[in-house]
Amino acid sequence: MSVLQPLILAALPLAALPVIIHLINQRRFQTVRWGAMMFLMAANRMARGYARLRQWLILALRVLGLIGLIVAVSRPLASGWLGLAAGGRIDTTIILLDRSSSMSQQEPGASRSKLRAAVEQLASTLRLLGSNRWILIDSQTRVPHELKDPDELLRSPDADPTSAASDIPGLLDAARQYVRDNKTGRTEIWIASDLRRNDWDEQNGRWEGLRAAFLEFPQTIRFHLLSYADTAADNMSVRVTRAQRRRTAAGAELLLSLTITRDEPSATAISVPLRFEIEGASSELTVEFTGNRHELRDHPVPLDATQERGWGRVSLPTDGNPSDNEAYFVFAPPPRRQTILVADQASAATALQASAGIPPDSSLVSGVDVVGTDQLASVDWDAAALVLWQSPLPSGEVADTVRKFVDRGGQIIFFPPENPGAAGGTANASFLGHTWRTWVEPTAQLGVDSWRGDQDLLANTQDGSALPVGDLQIRRFCQLEGDAVPLATLKGGQPLVARAPTDRGGVFFVATTTQPRDSSLAENGVVLYVMIQRVLAAGAAVLGDTREVSAGELAGVEGTDAWTRVAGPTDSISTDYGFQRGVYAAESLLFAVNRPVREDDPRVIANENLAELFRGLDFRRVDDQASRFASLVQEVWRSFLLVMMLALLGEAALCIPKIAPKPAGNSP
Repeated sequence: MSVLQPLILAALPLAALPVIIHLINQRRFQTVRWGAMMFLMAANRMARGYARLRQWLILALRVLGLIGLIVAVSRPLASGWLGLAAGGRIDTTIILLDRSSSMSQQEPGASRSKLRAAVEQLASTLRLLGSNRWILIDSQTRVPHELKDPDELLRSPDADPTSAASDIPGLLDAARQYVRDNKTGRTEIWIASDLRRNDWDEQNGRWEGLRAAFLEFPQTIRFHLLSYADTAADNMSVRVTRAQRRRTAAGAELLLSLTITRDEPSATAISVPLRFEIEGASSELTVEFTGNRHELRDHPVPLDATQERGWGRVSLPTDGNPSDNEAYFVFAPPPRRQTILVADQASAATALQASAGIPPDSSLVSGVDVVGTDQLASVDWDAAALVLWQSPLPSGEVADTVRKFVDRGGQIIFFPPENPGAAGGTANASFLGHTWRTWVEPTAQLGVDSWRGDQDLLANTQDGSALPVGDLQIRRFCQLEGDAVPLATLKGGQPLVARAPTDRGGVFFVATTTQPRDSSLAENGVVLYVMIQRVLAAGAAVLGDTREVSAGELAGVEGTDAWTRVAGPTDSISTDYGFQRGVYAAESLLFAVNRPVREDDPRVIANENLAELFRGLDFRRVDDQASRFASLVQEVWRSFLLVMMLALLGEAALCIPKIAPKPAGNSP
């Protein structure tokens, strides 16, 4: 049992007062042997056992009454997992709130989402525990926000659901910075999350540094995890993978490709009604599938022949998570997929030019401009979707130009040059903290040891098939120095494909070239072609007058608060438009915002992996459910007060003198 006023428990020894008083009273009387009394004592010997038991019961009830009073004044709590009986009053309470799309899930029979349940539980719990200050850090803004009291959490817009993913390591880092900058005293950090693996990113290298940083603080820091890890068995989600307009004999039509996934697969066939809406005009289609995934390709939806640009929505029936039942899309004539190929030797980049110049669809237009580093001043960067760079890394003004290209959403893949030196050839250049070092020629060609098939460049195809990355043979590779995230790793641990962290756009490094002496990338061209076409599509998505973006992707970009909502939930505020699913207009641009792809992954972090993330820290976890309405902690002082009253009533009853029987015979 835990208590809110632990110092009051120091008075528990006072419960021994009745015993002490009894012993003192025993010593006040001296025993004097008197012959006449010996006969009376012998007559009363049979009743002595009951009298002694009665005295001990009276004494025990008096002690119990005092214990009940002292414990009631200390304000005991019903939940002992909090461990709040030591350490004194809390100086700062930091609330880390997971507002990701999956936290909108509702359980059968529950009228509230996981997020709302977490907010209500935190408000009621923290209201009891008390603190000098309460700080809210939500998963979208990651900016500390001081609350007047825990009840303000119930009204804060920073506690509303969004369609974006969460970055739990980023949340903890924001908490760490707040503790460091404000030099807080005893600190409690509460984390409310559904433990989705994509949000916790357990393989992220930041965890080790975070753990070490919290351990270095001199003050007490305690972590509490409020977990909502249960999944909804009936939950399904829909995602539009392509929306392409084309002309027909009757006018025009829109070809829609989409995927439907279930959180838990089933061998029983199910029928799912789909609703298609294009700017108010709706139609329906019922699909049947088994398992956990169904793909619908190029479903035709009639369009007006004059409608070149527009928006639409695909929706599923209501289920456990309403946030993934809708998918928005926009359509317009596709922009030109322009690639800039930077290579000092054009003949060495023939395979790259072919992979970027051949579109996967006849309706797309692609182009490749091959330039040397001395011709970059003439490049139209605003029209480019992708840059393939097989030359020494950019430096100086060229590096600044490339950074601006990436910041506006452009994509770039760096391949190692023959001489990894800077443009001047005198020293190794660095871009975003990454540097090519030296070429390595192994004694035998290397295979790919592992690669990420769940997302990014080497992700599985739409039907779930893996790319033949394992068939690649690497004969020579260049060492890469930096903190890029490996997407494919060679046997021995060296990265083959890696992605540099960026706020927008994409920066990738491939540690070999397409030359036959270096690798089989050109010989087994499937992997190379898919990689280039994927980044080319991502780069082209930021061109033209329509955009398909993931919720949160444009966080921090100026102008999102000036968007106008065209379609989508009406309860979100304008500053959250970049985090909420829907269609938004900004001048001549039309944005379709949807939840990130990784939010469709229902897997949660394993218990042992979670324990490892908080190894060495003062960490406690409680599993809650959205359908559970009981508070995490409850004051039970009334129960102890009742115990005290019953003890005193019992003691009073035992102290009532025994009524003597009336003497026999007639009354005078």
